[in-house]
Amino acid sequence: MPHTLTGFYVHSYLGLVVLVVLWLALFRCAHLLVTLFRHGPLVGWAIGPLGVTILFLHEPSVLYIWLDLLCPAIVSGMVLYIGLFTSLSPVTLSHNLFVQILVVSCGVLLTSTGDLVNALSDLRHPLWGEVRILRTIQNLRATWARIHFTPFGYSYLLDHFGFSPSDLLHTLRT
Repeated sequence: MPHTLTGFYVHSYLGLVVLVVLWLALFRCAHLLVTLFRHGPLVGWAIGPLGVTILFLHEPSVLYIWLDLLCPAIVSGMVLYIGLFTSLSPVTLSHNLFVQILVVSCGVLLTSTGDLVNALSDLRHPLWGEVRILRTIQNLRATWARIHFTPFGYSYLLDHFGFSPSDLLHTLRT
């Protein structure tokens, strides 16, 4: 154990930055792919600094909630393991099994803790319909995301709230 951290050396800082960007991008892409497999009425989508968010009308199934948690976590762990403990690694780390488990586990926890909280919240207190859409829109507005509504979403907002999307976004802003 005393020699665990002595084998840490950065070969390429640019490679390390590319690895971190690739790790986070593939994690977000895994979320997006799981979301795209979900079938339901599409209200809209948003593009913001935290990635792409897709708005669906109905409550997600339990299978979707667990897939949305586990698939990106597995992708995150695989990218970290391949990026840090193979010959492609821009850093030299100890190949001790304890170090490998610790580093990959910390990385997965870093990326997936929010997903775990969201999954437990969705399982314990599920939101659907208008409440889920309003909560998601409010969260997206807080991150300065650009929200785009589908024709179905436009008619849904007009029928259920009596607002056009721009009126709803203006109301939620104030």
